[in-house]
Amino acid sequence: TSGSTGRPKGVVVPHGALANHMAWMARYLTLTPDDRVLARTSTSFDASVWELWLPLMNGAEVCVLPDDANRDPHALVTWMSRFDVTVAQFVPAHLTLVLAEAVHAAPLPRLRAVLCGGEPLPRA
Repeated sequence: TSGSTGRPKGVVVPHGALANHMAWMARYLTLTPDDRVLARTSTSFDASVWELWLPLMNGAEVCVLPDDANRDPHALVTWMSRFDVTVAQFVPAHLTLVLAEAVHAAPLPRLRAVLCGGEPLPRA
């Protein structure tokens, strides 16, 4: 975590804490083996942990987004539609771009849960 210094610092997370958090998320999201979780966050960020471990610990699929698609909202939405992603995480600014693109590019009928963090989430 970089906090206010801008310099990365490692954080020790015990196995039990990770397992407990993944169990809580699985219950909260009612994750099943039918789910397909989008893995798009760099492994240098904490959100990548649940994007990878949550589906693996619950029999769901991990859908690893190619780097180039992560930088292009049209490619991202098209890819999510093609692979029937059901759970995804975005910072609000990126979510705004994705939602605008989804209206025009490709529907996301299986997307049932979107998690947001990292910055304030606007009401509209």
